[in-house]
Amino acid sequence: MEYYFAPMEGITGYIHRNVHHSLFPGISKYFTAFIAPGQKGKFSAREKNDILPDHNRGICTVPQLLTNNPQDFITTAVKLGELGYREINLNLGCPSRTVVTKYRGSGFLAKPGELDAFFAEVFSACGGEGSLGEMQISVKTRLGVEEPEEFFRILDIYNRYPLKELIIHPRTQRDFYSGPVHMDLFAYGAEHSRCPVCYNGDIRTGEDMRALEERFPALDRVMIGRGLLVDPALHLQLQGGRMPDKAALRTFHDRIYDWYRQEMPGARPVLFKMKELWAYMGQLFEDGRRPLKKIRKAERTEAYEAAVEELFRECHTV
Repeated sequence: MEYYFAPMEGITGYIHRNVHHSLFPGISKYFTAFIAPGQKGKFSAREKNDILPDHNRGICTVPQLLTNNPQDFITTAVKLGELGYREINLNLGCPSRTVVTKYRGSGFLAKPGELDAFFAEVFSACGGEGSLGEMQISVKTRLGVEEPEEFFRILDIYNRYPLKELIIHPRTQRDFYSGPVHMDLFAYGAEHSRCPVCYNGDIRTGEDMRALEERFPALDRVMIGRGLLVDPALHLQLQGGRMPDKAALRTFHDRIYDWYRQEMPGARPVLFKMKELWAYMGQLFEDGRRPLKKIRKAERTEAYEAAVEELFRECHTV
């Protein structure tokens, strides 16, 4: 089984990616938080830092683009190709209202005709003498916007083009992250997709993974997001490994924290980033309510570090 690390904006940047890869190896692909392309293919400072080859050495990193404009996609993909990237992922899964109202992310699924035309233009630039050359395009998708049955038509569109891979989160945009998981539609996609299929959605425990493998014994790739943010060694446990002890988790935390302090100006942005991480990783600790509350309220590094020390000293992992 291949394991992919799904992106989480604000958390899974290159610093988190490098530390995770060094301490908990075994992820086949890390996907970047989405890049929203502009007409000139320029990257923001954050985006550029995240995709620089020097910041991703030895890590299989796949940039993810969020757009419904084929020329913006092509222009940005050319720039990424110049940096050495050979695969780009199109985000058709983000359910955020601010994204969907602009018909991007999963909102683009509401316009199947325009989606088809988008792929036709993008793939005309791939292969041969096209501007994208041998660039490979993968897609992360939801089933549709309102009804899961929208997926039948959407998959027909995907099957018209030589996608490298189709990552399916079997919910609709309206389901967001807590609605029903439509495993019957994922089964349809796994059977009828012309390209390899990857599963994404709600893999948090060994029981979740065993149930998935029992239903889909031929499945050979899974993307995990929140599960890996809670437990950075989840993918290793799913392959028979053990849960990391507090020492390993402390090393993971300290390396990320120290790197942020080196790269970011001032305590406030560092603490903001660490609090985002603790919103997930804090779930690993029993009886951690008091120190985690102190972490959330910390405004100075001294208070934050004392709360982290208390958590690791007094609380046990689940």
